[in-house]
Amino acid sequence: MVIDRGLHEVSGTDIPRILAEAAGQGLPVFTLSTSGRIDKEAFFAAVRETLPLDPPLGNSRMVWDALSDSVWGGIHALQSPRVVIVWPDVRLGAGAHGDFQMALDILRDVVATLAEARYTGGRPTQLSVYVARAPSGGEETLPKG
Repeated sequence: MVIDRGLHEVSGTDIPRILAEAAGQGLPVFTLSTSGRIDKEAFFAAVRETLPLDPPLGNSRMVWDALSDSVWGGIHALQSPRVVIVWPDVRLGAGAHGDFQMALDILRDVVATLAEARYTGGRPTQLSVYVARAPSGGEETLPKG
């Protein structure tokens, strides 16, 4: 399995291989868990608990732009040329797309800007994000950005 830069929708059965490959390459790996929820509160809580943040986000602050800046800064501060984020428990349902789409947009933007030397002071990071749906019986795909 190749760990590619970008945001990727994968099957839940792919997650163990992704984690094993990343570990074999010695890459920093962060596993977000929203316990199947995809609302703004669950995403912010998972990010606060899991990802390096710079500047830190206060518990009451839930502003998408602040989250984006904080995730970008935290991953950049790792000074690792490659980083992997795995989000293995996404469940989509009726009315779920608003916050979830914003979360995906934030992750896509962080992936793109961390890869560019002009934004990173010549020290880009190849960020790989793998999003897997939790089993729910539905076959809905993740929204594209």
